[in-house]
Amino acid sequence: MQYSFIKPRAKRLVSPEFKLLFFFFSITIGMLFMSYSFLKVKTLMYESSMEGLISKGETLKEGIISIHEDISYIKIQHRHAESIYTENTVLKESIHNLFDLVPEKITLSQAMLKEDELILYGITPSKEVYEFLLQAPLRSIFHRSYTSYYAMPNGWYSFVSKNYLDRPVQ
Repeated sequence: MQYSFIKPRAKRLVSPEFKLLFFFFSITIGMLFMSYSFLKVKTLMYESSMEGLISKGETLKEGIISIHEDISYIKIQHRHAESIYTENTVLKESIHNLFDLVPEKITLSQAMLKEDELILYGITPSKEVYEFLLQAPLRSIFHRSYTSYYAMPNGWYSFVSKNYLDRPVQ
């Protein structure tokens, strides 16, 4: 007696539906593993790149600090050079004014200009010419002025004039 109208089929351990399901699950798991591996590699590359950038940033910070130190040193040198230039300009103008101050009748043989003093060596026809034409302007500029005269055989006078500025005590 037969109870079924269809012919019995042989049972398989793995059905075609299960094979299809297993195939899709393995592809999905493979894709997940590949995505994880890709992200892991990218993360490691990013971390090594970050370490390089951090060390480069620290090097740049040290360079910036060094450059700032150089800039401050250069600014100090620039200020110093400007002060020297200003002093030289003032000195040049002072020397120019000094030689403009000397009348034609008086001949200077030597002039020594220091920070607080001026020493003049020269020849004058008479003491009065020197006192009226050169001594008076020098006394208006300097606080102390001393002059020594030496008679020459031709009747003229050789003189040494020492003029001093008194600096206030700070």
